[in-house]
Amino acid sequence: MKLTVVGGGSTYTPELIDGFARLRDTLPVEELVLVDPAPERLELVGALARRIFAKQDHAGRIVTTDDLDAGVADADAVLLQLRVGGQTAREQDETWPLECGCVGQETTGAGGLAKALRTVPVVLDIAERVRRANPDAWIIDFTNPVGIVTRALLQEGHKAIGLCNVAIGFQRKFARLLGVSPAEVHLDHVGLNHLTWETGVRLGGPGGADVLPSLLAGHAGNIAADLRLPRTVVERLGVVPSYYLRYYYAHDEVVEELRTKPSRAAEVAEMERELLKMYADPELDEKPELLAKRGGAYYSEAAVDLAAALLGGAGAGPYQVVNAHNNGTLPFLPDDAVIEVQAAVGPKGAAPLPVAAVDPLYAGLIASVTAYEDLALSAALRGGRERVFKALLAHPLIGQHAYADALTDRLIAHNREHLAWA
Repeated sequence: MKLTVVGGGSTYTPELIDGFARLRDTLPVEELVLVDPAPERLELVGALARRIFAKQDHAGRIVTTDDLDAGVADADAVLLQLRVGGQTAREQDETWPLECGCVGQETTGAGGLAKALRTVPVVLDIAERVRRANPDAWIIDFTNPVGIVTRALLQEGHKAIGLCNVAIGFQRKFARLLGVSPAEVHLDHVGLNHLTWETGVRLGGPGGADVLPSLLAGHAGNIAADLRLPRTVVERLGVVPSYYLRYYYAHDEVVEELRTKPSRAAEVAEMERELLKMYADPELDEKPELLAKRGGAYYSEAAVDLAAALLGGAGAGPYQVVNAHNNGTLPFLPDDAVIEVQAAVGPKGAAPLPVAAVDPLYAGLIASVTAYEDLALSAALRGGRERVFKALLAHPLIGQHAYADALTDRLIAHNREHLAWA
């Protein structure tokens, strides 16, 4: 089995390598190719990856290259974890929206749109080259914004599926609170990427007893603290929103916070500098603890399970939370919308499980953000100031024409080098 990681020079990659090494019985990788255009980072990450494999007696071969076509040739699956524009672009995404009093974040609001505009054309080019190299290869997208990127891939007919680590993070946390193994916890997870709610927590599978009410009764304070929302909000909702919902439920509070502290991008950039110093140590042969603060917790386990299921292996079980076509699962959305839900995953792809009627409290926001994502994808594929403006105007975190106009100008000014039409 050959797997390729595009963006293999990322400081995330040792997390992925650790998972491949530990879970080799689930996903028996014989060749792992790390592709990245940054040779110095790739050399450091690749060397550490080989040491991790060696320490854990993994017999797989690790190859590093900056040649995308060579890297994806004969690959059974290709994982995408790239960041167009790097941390510099991310810091811009997190700062210029604040000038208009809007949240600055890399996947939500105006910053998220900027990232989509930079990313979609690049990902589609990569995907086309993967298809030419091996039309049977699966593309697993971890590149944000996952929902929009996955929809772009599926719209062009690629064998693609989107992956996020939010659900597996909740699964692991709830398992600890309940004192059970993660495999026993099945989430009723519904929404869009970075716009999801856990509406049920079932023990043993989709038909298991829902323990969410008792979980909230005993641990609402703990859960709310992680979400950085008041306990009363979580109790009144009666469900567990993803932490990205704080950008909606406490927008103005978040804006004030972001204006008075260093950006997350600045924090991550400093963390990356420290991580790369660690990776350069020839004695280091495991992922460092600092990596846990970088983000992407449990990404490796989710990626291994998903790749194993798609390639005909057992994985962790028959159901996984993925980003896939709606196809009637949420009747208030178009069939070609990309939703994030539990699905049965196998070599033919993902089949979303039936979802109970969605409370209007969530359904309205899901529908609104889906409309924004449709406009965002149109802007990413076709360009033009007016399309950018319409996408921003439709976003529920913006929604005022003056803000949308000002943000459009700022977005284009900060991303001109990445926008072929600008």
